[in-house]
Amino acid sequence: MTTLVAFLLGVTLMGLALLAFQGMRRRITSRYKNVDAVSRVLQLSVQEAPIGITVIDHNEDINLCNYRAQDMGVVHNQMLHQEIRPLVKQCFTDRETRICDFTPIKKRLRVTSVRAIIQPLVLNDDCFVIIYSTDESENVRMEAARRDFVANVSHELKTPVGGVALLTEALLEGTDDREHVEYFATLIHKEALRLGEMITELISLSKLQGAEALPDMQPVLVDDIVSDAVNRNKVAADAAEIVLTRKNKSGAMVMGDRLLLVTAVSNLISNAINYSPAKMPVIVATEVIEDTVHIQVRDQGIGIAPKYQERVFERFFRVDKARSRSTGGTGLGLAIVKHVTANHDGEVTLHSELSKGATFTMKLPIYRGMQ
Repeated sequence: MTTLVAFLLGVTLMGLALLAFQGMRRRITSRYKNVDAVSRVLQLSVQEAPIGITVIDHNEDINLCNYRAQDMGVVHNQMLHQEIRPLVKQCFTDRETRICDFTPIKKRLRVTSVRAIIQPLVLNDDCFVIIYSTDESENVRMEAARRDFVANVSHELKTPVGGVALLTEALLEGTDDREHVEYFATLIHKEALRLGEMITELISLSKLQGAEALPDMQPVLVDDIVSDAVNRNKVAADAAEIVLTRKNKSGAMVMGDRLLLVTAVSNLISNAINYSPAKMPVIVATEVIEDTVHIQVRDQGIGIAPKYQERVFERFFRVDKARSRSTGGTGLGLAIVKHVTANHDGEVTLHSELSKGATFTMKLPIYRGMQ
């Protein structure tokens, strides 16, 4: 009897031990799976990170390198970029963070400038170096554009300001001659107006290029926009003996800022008038094509050479600088057209041949209300 009890007790203990072992194995397996899952998530996070991540061990071997680091040229053919290598050595020596700006050896994905932050990563007694890299190409391009913009503004403002100074000197030399005074006062007034117009357009362009949304977006009838723009230019057209003609009515509406849209269309009409010979027509037409309304301004003027057609929408760019000065142009009108159209989710196109005129087309998405 005692033997049987001992046997049953042993079997029971073995069963309990087996159950405990199986439970422990399940817990260990579960934890292993969790660790494995977390490890895979971390690896995926590093690989899909929007910045480059590279980890170097104390032997200066690359332990980890994600796709962005390779795209930016931090690592190429399993080797660190030549400008980064000495900084990594220094980082292992003094454990100080360093920053390096460099140009990739192979320019991929239009990456032209990279910033690398090189910092030590100490784990127990081991030291690693981690490199965070970011694509600075757009920042560099924007900074270059800002420098060019400031240089262009300085140059463009110098001309009318210098003109006013010279005209004032000439005016002061003949203060007793009424005709002399009236002549130079008229020229000074003209230069002052040109200067004021340029400053106004610079302010408008600055707002258009900002990150803020347009404040006065509302449904606007395209035909009303065109009518206002044509009316703004009637006096100038008559003075230049240009036949300004309005064709077609679209009946379409767009969601937009009415004043900006009128300004953009008016700039296209003014540009056509300024570059057309007397007696020639300037035609403004609208057309609906699927979900887009096209506003076209056509002239039969001097036209634009193909090599200049991509640049006419740049700030201060002029094909004929002398003619632009004589017509009072600021070189900002078409740049404003481009940005107004872009801010309304549209595009502006140009078709032109030398001596055959030019056609500018603003293409805007039609607003259909709640349909």
